[in-house]
Amino acid sequence: MGDLIDRDGFRANVGMVLMSDDGQLFLARRAGGRGWQFPQGGMRRGESPEDSLYRELNEEIGLQAGDVEIVGRTRYWLRYRLPQRYRRHNVQPLCLGQKQRWFLLRLRRPDPAFRFDLTAEPEFDRWRWVDYWQPIREVIYFKRAVYTRALHELGVSAFPEGLPPYPSWWRARAPSDAAASPATLR
Repeated sequence: MGDLIDRDGFRANVGMVLMSDDGQLFLARRAGGRGWQFPQGGMRRGESPEDSLYRELNEEIGLQAGDVEIVGRTRYWLRYRLPQRYRRHNVQPLCLGQKQRWFLLRLRRPDPAFRFDLTAEPEFDRWRWVDYWQPIREVIYFKRAVYTRALHELGVSAFPEGLPPYPSWWRARAPSDAAASPATLR
């Protein structure tokens, strides 16, 4: 089963924002210390976004469908382009970036047994709980705008009384993230 890459070169993908009861988010370190991110993974032919979500959830962090509940999902695909150096030019069709459906998941129990050893090449080697906006600061630069959009959209489901306050570093972000500022997302 191959990845789904659309005619514009975007690979279909699901992203998972896993939330604890106290509003903290699960953030995982890519194997080998290559940065921190949310679990995410490609959709396969014939899979619905939900099927992909549960498969990737198990493959990447060892959780089953019964360990989580879906609290929210993004309404549309969120896209990002891969910088030239991250594109695999020897593969056809050429993948220029990702288009993602994001899901907000709440743990059904407070002490899940996260596992990273269920595949031959684990995606992650560490994890931690972080404040709601922290993943935007820690994810690789070309995913920041998508993380910002996903957290704003999903946050409405997580916090119906209003999103958590922005951290002090919010305004000091790099100018390349200006398009993802809160004012442009309302």
